[in-house]
Amino acid sequence: MYIYVTPTNLCSGYIGLLFLVVVPRREASAAARPLSTLQPCKLLTEVDSLWKEFETPEKANKVVKLKHFEKFQDTTEALAAATALVEGKLGKSLKKILKKVVAKEAHEQLAITDAKLGGVIKDKLNLSCVHSPAVAELMRGIRNQMEGLITGLPPREISAMSLGLAHSLSRYKLKFSPDKVDTMIVQAISLLDDLDKELNNYIMRCREWYGWHFPELGKIITDNLAYCKSVRKIGDRTNVATTDLSDILPEEIEAEVKLAAEISMGTEVSEEDIGNIMHLCDQVIEITDYRAQLYDYLKNRMMAIAPNLTVMVGELVGARLISHAGSLLNLAKHPASTVQILGAEKALFRALKTRRDTPKYGLIYHASLVGQTTAKNKGKISRMLAAKTSLAIRYDALGEDTNAEMGVENRAKLEARLRQLEEKGIRRISGSGKALARADKYQHKSDVKVYDPSGDSTLPSTSKKRKIEEVEAEEAEQITVTKPKKIKKEKTVEGESLHFL
Repeated sequence: MYIYVTPTNLCSGYIGLLFLVVVPRREASAAARPLSTLQPCKLLTEVDSLWKEFETPEKANKVVKLKHFEKFQDTTEALAAATALVEGKLGKSLKKILKKVVAKEAHEQLAITDAKLGGVIKDKLNLSCVHSPAVAELMRGIRNQMEGLITGLPPREISAMSLGLAHSLSRYKLKFSPDKVDTMIVQAISLLDDLDKELNNYIMRCREWYGWHFPELGKIITDNLAYCKSVRKIGDRTNVATTDLSDILPEEIEAEVKLAAEISMGTEVSEEDIGNIMHLCDQVIEITDYRAQLYDYLKNRMMAIAPNLTVMVGELVGARLISHAGSLLNLAKHPASTVQILGAEKALFRALKTRRDTPKYGLIYHASLVGQTTAKNKGKISRMLAAKTSLAIRYDALGEDTNAEMGVENRAKLEARLRQLEEKGIRRISGSGKALARADKYQHKSDVKVYDPSGDSTLPSTSKKRKIEEVEAEEAEQITVTKPKKIKKEKTVEGESLHFL
């Protein structure tokens, strides 16, 4: 029976050798039967006591014997053979050796530990393969006495080859790269945020503290780092006239500072106070330098881990997205709609609870593409950016390439779409839209029209309707009857007659 020791069977990885061993027939002693032999099948049935046959190299050499030895040319060839075996494929070199050594004796069986590989060998070469717990125990004994079974190789060289190939094979299996550790991204962006908060507190404290002594300086110098460097170099404001600030401030601002120091309204402070303020300025300067170094580190690490994500949204927004999700792989599992509102969970749940409009963006709002658009188009751009960013994240997390070509291409598409939105949708119409957008041809009517002079009247038109007061007055005249007039009596005085009408 032939035994094929695969590279994955070796305890310490891979020694760079591909070989076949055969279980020979063990000759009996002279007192016993001359032709009595220990058959391989009988050896494999004694699983519990098989380890005793490999206690020492001498016993192992009595059980197994080296049949064929094939050495790899270099590490690349060894890694390729091991990779094919891991994937259950039959490599060219292994196929050639099996045809050369084993296929000549069709009655022999091939003991192998990988059942999947045994099936491939049986299909391709029509060889009988054996896979059982006894074969696994036999392989264990061979690994224990590997140095005694292989002659001509020093143990130190075997150990070095095993270690190197084991690392290469493990890196292939796990697809691990030291540059792909996104835990460093999470810690770096968290530390960067903490540094920003502490730096802001220190600077505000320094401005307020030194403002009691020289309040005009804070109004003249707006840059925080330049302010702390100036305070560190000036100390007491009486030293401004003799202090050279040309390496920190421009000439105009330096002259303004010196002029303000002469007429300053600040109070006098002690040397101890100035010393503490200067120590605080030293802390601000050191933290600022470290923050710049940390930002460069974060930028380089983001380009190594997620180059396409960095191109799409920038290193800071990309790092915050990874930190919020926990890892790059967890972020890749989120759909584009979740990536769009990631970081706005409170606003989302509040909107769902009150049945109002949900937020349109979360952390992605701080991306440059969203920031440079108008307010009415921010929602559209954030939605499109989230869709392309989701593709970039999955490509970075699960793809084998480390370039940023896809991110650059998608960003160019988004910028073109942004220009279209800013230009109020002016674009080329195609398809069925052409028929809808086609304008009718103008036709001039040359018919002669007759002038109507009735429209020239400027008199107010009389209304045919009468007022309700006029109607009521006419009805009252028809109903009323004329009354008889009263007869006036004339009285006579002293003989005058009375006339009655």
